This record gives sequence, C-alpha cells and structure tokens, in this order.
Amino acid sequence: MKRGFGSDNHSGISPEVLKAIADANAEHALAYGDDEYCARVEQLFKEYFGPQAVVSFVFNGTGANTMAIDAMVRSHEAVICAETAHVNVDECGAPQRIVGCRLLTVDTPDGKLTPELVMTRMHGFGFEHHSQPKAITITQSTELGTLYTINEIKALAALAHEHNMYLHMDGARLANAAVALNCSFKDMTTDAGVDVLSFGGTKNGLMIGESVVYLNPELAKEYKFRRKQGLQLCSKMRFLAVQFEAYLQTGLWRRNAEHSNRMAQLLYSMVKDIPQVKVVYPVQVNGVFVQLPRKVWTELQKQYFFYDWDMDKDIVRWMCSFDTTEDDIRNFVEALKKLLA
Repeated sequence: MKRGFGSDNHSGISPEVLKAIADANAEHALAYGDDEYCARVEQLFKEYFGPQAVVSFVFNGTGANTMAIDAMVRSHEAVICAETAHVNVDECGAPQRIVGCRLLTVDTPDGKLTPELVMTRMHGFGFEHHSQPKAITITQSTELGTLYTINEIKALAALAHEHNMYLHMDGARLANAAVALNCSFKDMTTDAGVDVLSFGGTKNGLMIGESVVYLNPELAKEYKFRRKQGLQLCSKMRFLAVQFEAYLQTGLWRRNAEHSNRMAQLLYSMVKDIPQVKVVYPVQVNGVFVQLPRKVWTELQKQYFFYDWDMDKDIVRWMCSFDTTEDDIRNFVEALKKLLA
C-alpha cells in the first residue's frame, strides 16, 4: 500500500516497541497479567497518572472505551457525548450492546462539548421513564482534530461531579494532545478531574492493544471481572504491557507525537494559501481537514488513500503519522496542485 494520509493507524510499529516485545519473548511468564512485566508497567502508570491509578490492558480502542463506560454506568443509565464522538460513530454500537446503556448525543460546531451543551441533555433525573444521565465522555484530541484546554476539561468534570456523574476521556491521541498543549498526561486527566481514561498508543507507534486507566479508584473495584466478561482479558498480557513500557519510559510517545504534529503543520502551511483549498478546523494535532472540489479529491484518492469526512460538504481528512516524511507531504501537495491546475 502506498504511503498516504488516511489514518495514523496505517503506519507501522516503532522499532523500540518491536524490540520490547522481542525482549519479553525470551522466557516463560505467568499469564493473565500476573507477571513481572505487567507489575513493572503498572507502577509506571502510577508514576504518570498518580498513585491511585489502576491500569487495565485491553485489545483495542473499542474495548477500552466500552470497558470504561461499563465501569461508569449501568443499563438504565446514559452517557452524554458529542455527535461526532468515536463512541457514537465508530464503535458499531458496542457500548450499547455490551453495557446496555444509552448514548445522548450533542451537536457541536468543533467536536467539543461545553457545560452549556451538556446541560441540554441533563434532565429526567429520577424519572423512571428516561435513561438516567450518569457520565460525560470527551475525546482528546477530538475527532475533528481540535483540543480541549485543561480549564475546559475541569469545567466539564465539575459539572459531572456536581450531578453525581463521571467524566470519561477517550485518549486515543492523548500523546498528540499533550505535546500540543505542552502539558503532562496527568495535568489534563487526573488533575483535571477525569474519572476514567481510555489511553491509546496504536495510533502513535504501538503494535496492538490499548489501556483503560481508572483514575477514580471506586471505578476500578470490579474491573477484573468486567474485563473478563467484556472479552478483553489477554492471556499473554506481558506483550501488551511492555509496549507501553517502551512507549512511556523512553519518551517515545513524545517523540512520535511531536513528529506527527509537526508534519500536520507542514502540510497545513503548504495548502492553506491555495485558493481552492479551505482548511475547515484548526490544525492543532496531526490531522488536517479541508474542503475542496469533489472532482479534485476523488482524483487525488486514485493516487493516495485518505477518507472523505463529510460528503455533503466535500470535506476530507488528511492524517499524519509518526513515520510521515517531509517528502511524503511535498509529493502529496505537488499531486494536489497538478489536479487543481
């Protein structure tokens, strides 16, 4: 497959991660997370997110989000999310099927929830005919490439806790957000009031597996049993865990995210002044969303893979990865300009 701009999931695996997996393959180890590798990495997560943090390694992002929601709500309760949220658009109804809960969606101009927008769904408390709002979920960075500031996260956490609710963060691209905001993971999660985090890495150099980080200890009490029921218990868990060790301990997460964010800025700088190209959302992390003539982007897709994001508005998404090169971008923009000419 030709290198393109379809998804940061299309990239390969960081060599450091492959080495960590190979190193963990040297001897036998206890299964299901009862090994020295997992114990070591669990301590590393506490260093990053605080001593109360409990980490659960899972197979994928859908599993992480579903297990996080499963910890917060029951089947008669509801989760408030942006209409564009991954849990609403791209999980094939997994939270609804596994948890049995309802998603209360909110239309947003930029993919971000605000207390005012959330309040439009905060009703029906105690009314047995309505699903009870119990959690808010946000994505950092959002599906539109925008970022919540730390103060915006704190405001949503305060609103949730005021109503005896929880705040979940989908952090599939948390590293890109931390680099863009120049903050630590803890600054925008634990210290901002997030109760449970889906912490991803496959979009930033890992091979397989994500994690759920329970920042509110109350939500972690039953996680082992619910993880097993949710089909997310990996027998050879050390191979999931050591990827995060290579990712966190060596600063790989930062190097990879800095690069993909920088490549997106380069792409943005090369297309923003082209008259027929309109960048529709702020370029804050590693994605560029543009509106351009359909005949152009459909022809460009014959050369490069990328997603049409909003067919009605002719908006497409170009994603940069940790292994995107400057030559990749220059060649891509050259092909675009030829079509526009």
